Amino acid sequence: MDEETKRLVRARANQRCEYCRIHQSIYPDFTFHIEHIVAKQHGGRDEVDNLALSCHLCNSKKGPNLSSLDPDSGLLMRLFHPRTDRWIEHFRDAEDGRIVGLTDVGRTAVRLLDMNSEIRTRIRREIRRLGEE
Repeated sequence: MDEETKRLVRARANQRCEYCRIHQSIYPDFTFHIEHIVAKQHGGRDEVDNLALSCHLCNSKKGPNLSSLDPDSGLLMRLFHPRTDRWIEHFRDAEDGRIVGLTDVGRTAVRLLDMNSEIRTRIRREIRRLGEE
């Protein structure tokens, strides 16, 4: 993947993880990943419509997964797709720093990506407290 493509993906995401929405500046020691939404092993390509900016935590949890089980229904559900889904339709930021899944897709992504881990909810609460959103 060339540097121009990487710059485009980072700029399009405004330097925020396209899954949990935490800004790159929060993790100065970790460079966010340009991840394949559909992994190469599943036929995904290096085209910009298949690439997303992902923090190291979301990327390590997502891996090559395309789906997981909805924690409410137990049904197999596709994951949130940053190029075709709108974040605000699937997720909501809660006052306590959690991300709430509003749909089966959102709930599935929140659970699989562990978006509400203790460290992430603490970070979001601190960001909110400082008014840096």
